[in-house]
Amino acid sequence: MKLKSNIKLFITCDSGAGAGKTTASKYLSKKYGLSLLTSGLLYRYVAYRILSSKAKTNDIFLKKIIQNINPKALKNKKLYTPEVTDHTSKIAKIKKIRKLLRKYQTKFALKRLAIIEGRDIGILFPKADIKFFFKCSTKVAAKRRFKEFKKINTNITLKKVEKTIRLRNRVDSTRKFSPLRISPGAVIVDTTYINKKQMFRKISKIVEGKLLLKYGRNFKTK
Repeated sequence: MKLKSNIKLFITCDSGAGAGKTTASKYLSKKYGLSLLTSGLLYRYVAYRILSSKAKTNDIFLKKIIQNINPKALKNKKLYTPEVTDHTSKIAKIKKIRKLLRKYQTKFALKRLAIIEGRDIGILFPKADIKFFFKCSTKVAAKRRFKEFKKINTNITLKKVEKTIRLRNRVDSTRKFSPLRISPGAVIVDTTYINKKQMFRKISKIVEGKLLLKYGRNFKTK
């Protein structure tokens, strides 16, 4: 669906691990022509650059890293190594790094059509047109992630994946700065008992309802 040139739309998608934010944001991005930013990749990129550099990690170094972030850099497969994953969870707690990356996210959000997915985006952008918060049971989230990880790591177990998800969600929801929580006014989508198609129909209805309310029936090109 192509939206008219006068339409402005900014959506945020939050959730814990495996609840559906990434799947939903990619779908919405493709369907409505929204520029997509996965905020987690920003932290992975910073973690990767810190680990791969021998330079001293100070404010100047961090600012330089963030200034060099670009779409191509965020597609680097090395951002998903166990070492980077582990270090990402550590630096994500650092207030200084989160503040620096917030500037990048704020600039991205100024695009005419944009969607950002992450674990605190609804909190960072309280005035977004639509704020989705996806949730599901930990057991269901673990099964979903297990299917994904099993393709690249045959030694991984469902029990280990579930334990990791519980730990990460607990850490993210209890950190002092910008914790994972439901933003006031967010649309909560429980994906525990619905499949992808059902979720897509639900969120599409919400988006188009918002566009209809804001722009009337002629929000899309013919």
